[in-house]
Amino acid sequence: MSAHRDPSRSAHDAVVVGAGIVGLMTALALAEDGRGVLVLDREGPGSGTSAGNAGILAFPEILPLASPGLLGQVPRWLLDPLGPLSVRPSYALRAAPWLLRFIRASGPDAFNRILSAQATLNRLAEPAMDAAIVRAGLGNHVSEAGTLDLYDGEDAFRRADADWARKRRAGIGFEVLRGRDAIEAVQPGLAERFHAAAVYSAAGRQVREPREFTQALARHLEGRGVVIRRARVEAIRPVSAGAEIVLGDGAPSIVAPFVVLAAGAWSKQLAQTLGDRVPLESERGYNVTLPPGAFPLRRQLYFNGHGFVATPIADGVRIGGAVEIGGLDLPPNFRRSDAMLRKAQAFMPGLRAEGGRAWMGHRPSMPDTLAVIGRSRASRRIVYAFGHGHLGLTQSAATGRLVADLAAERPPAIDLSPFSPQRF
Repeated sequence: MSAHRDPSRSAHDAVVVGAGIVGLMTALALAEDGRGVLVLDREGPGSGTSAGNAGILAFPEILPLASPGLLGQVPRWLLDPLGPLSVRPSYALRAAPWLLRFIRASGPDAFNRILSAQATLNRLAEPAMDAAIVRAGLGNHVSEAGTLDLYDGEDAFRRADADWARKRRAGIGFEVLRGRDAIEAVQPGLAERFHAAAVYSAAGRQVREPREFTQALARHLEGRGVVIRRARVEAIRPVSAGAEIVLGDGAPSIVAPFVVLAAGAWSKQLAQTLGDRVPLESERGYNVTLPPGAFPLRRQLYFNGHGFVATPIADGVRIGGAVEIGGLDLPPNFRRSDAMLRKAQAFMPGLRAEGGRAWMGHRPSMPDTLAVIGRSRASRRIVYAFGHGHLGLTQSAATGRLVADLAAERPPAIDLSPFSPQRF
């Protein structure tokens, strides 16, 4: 650093707070626009939810988590502390506002509006991800595994008819499999309960190892001059020159012309320092990663009605999912991982559970399922990119492109009003 340079002044003209997959894809889009980019993260690239997710590029997943059909099951699920959706008792009062907004978002009008917005973003997400994979040289990290949606009998499949009709109208392709033989031909070794019907998409794509994918992207960014630095961000403040980023541990503040807040589940507190009260919650997700040879898994398996998936990753088989509302600070409840694993053994006879590694991560989730992509009320030079819930990996490249459009004062590729930080 020059002896004449203000120590608080960044040498970069864009700073991204957060080195998860959304933050790094945003850094890629900004760098490709010719900006000098600094990325700040308290732990380093791909150390949070971007490391432990299921690795599914879920472009067809356009249905809101809050839906009229799902809502009828929520009370039963909440009574089961190990079920697909639970709230920690000690966190229930703090979770109540989020849950009330979640219920409000499940009404028919809200559901259709949210569905349309999610479908629009996911249509942008697939070509944006394809382009980013090519430009960053990440093709060897992705495979076409195919996706198989499984149902407990004909009645359960029929209850999903409306959802599949919505996906068909959105242009999403799939094949309905009828009978045990057709299901077994796509994925052998499943329990007899999956005998009536299933839905298969051969185009379902899988990131082989989410942590390695994210860290490979970080290496590519560093190779093109993006600086990635470990630092704890305590606040962001608008200033005449852009924004001041206040760092912890006695480090000098950074002032930059443009700042992106993409800190996942930790974004809520930083948005509050800018006057934006965003109803972001940590939707705590659990998984168990089993070693290679645990099961001959060919496809991504969605166990509909049970709230978890099984995916083939480079390290073996990952069993993950479930929703627990419990904030950022409570310790993990790994009984949830154990419960998922027991179910998986019942659904995938022959699954060997030895050597599994349990994990818990914080999905940054909004009650209406839609991400937060837009400008802070405090300054046009501060943009938010967080709250993607289960779709952070899927929507990351599209989010980066949209943020770059805002930074350049270009009209964004889609209408961002459904994703506004001020929509609540």
